[in-house]
Amino acid sequence: MPIYHKLGKIPSKRHVVFEKADGGLYYEQLFGTVGFDGMSSLLYQIHRPTMVKSIGEVLDVRPKIAVEHNMKAMLLKGFQVAPKDDYLESREPLLVNSDIYVGLAAPRQSLRDYFYKNADADELLFVHRGTGTLRTFLGNIRFEYGDYLVIPRGMIYQIEFDTTDNRLLYAESFHPIYTPKRYRNWFGQLLEHSPFCERDYKLPENLETYDEKGEFLIKVKKQGQLHQMVYSSHPFDVVGWDGYNFPYGFSIHNFEPITGRVHQPPPVHQTFETSAFVVCSFCPRLYDYHPKAIPAPYNHSNIDSDEVLYYVDGDFMSRNNIEQGHITLHPGGIPHGPHPGAYERSIGQKETHELAVMIDTFKPFQVTENALRIDDGKYYLSWME
Repeated sequence: MPIYHKLGKIPSKRHVVFEKADGGLYYEQLFGTVGFDGMSSLLYQIHRPTMVKSIGEVLDVRPKIAVEHNMKAMLLKGFQVAPKDDYLESREPLLVNSDIYVGLAAPRQSLRDYFYKNADADELLFVHRGTGTLRTFLGNIRFEYGDYLVIPRGMIYQIEFDTTDNRLLYAESFHPIYTPKRYRNWFGQLLEHSPFCERDYKLPENLETYDEKGEFLIKVKKQGQLHQMVYSSHPFDVVGWDGYNFPYGFSIHNFEPITGRVHQPPPVHQTFETSAFVVCSFCPRLYDYHPKAIPAPYNHSNIDSDEVLYYVDGDFMSRNNIEQGHITLHPGGIPHGPHPGAYERSIGQKETHELAVMIDTFKPFQVTENALRIDDGKYYLSWME
């Protein structure tokens, strides 16, 4: 996260004595990534963050692969993912490779009985339905429909929902998630041509600090296993922190689309990037304004990437019979494009109200058993005239 932020109380210098008012010292923790070369924050905690009291059972949560080598375009009916009470149990991985897991979740209840840490992957949550609060040991973020929540790996968090009707698209990235480098100057600041800026971020606030001893369950995901670890002090005991490694939110509604006289390629919609995949936001925008422009996307070959589109809202101009919550997969190696009739009916149109999230990966996706349960089975035939 290339922006400096701080909350709570911190000493004037790093790695110096920081005394509690009633005696004793606060404990310093460097919360960093990529060894000592990536983003980091410096935390000050009431208790040692290392006090493991017991370790419970380990659950295997690796995705169950149904199709290892997929070359078939697919349509997954995402709203058929059944709601479940528990937040982690509700998460169903659909499309996976060694760089990223993409899935859906429909949690009915807030995560309150335990804390969660993904020690393997940055998490990107997209809120399709629901409102609530992401609670972390670095502060809280209110979220609502259309929000992306970026949760760096190792972040201890809980999530509270205001209602039981919640729908999330999520991605677990085994590479750090950044803003696109072409939108940043060499200091890390977003440039004037960027479709969003730092002012649009939802930063952590309302730092919760608990001075409590007892038994606190943290479920830690590591290498496809979910470890249950009990700590003897409350995980949210941070009194202050500063740095660059922290969760943040960004609303898709604050993405300002880049348009042109003729059709613009998908990278103009890019919102996040890693070394292994990109995430794009397709938002309401004016169409191309050349007098002979064809607003529908041209047919293009997916040679080096799999393309996943999650349809959120609005009229999806280039597709027929698409509904909210659908996911389409266009595998690398074969071309795809607008459905029959979409190319022609787009001519003369002035604007679109579509809202969608796209994830393009450089490694092919494997298809899970969860995905096959909600696959319509015939999407690959939908380009036949």
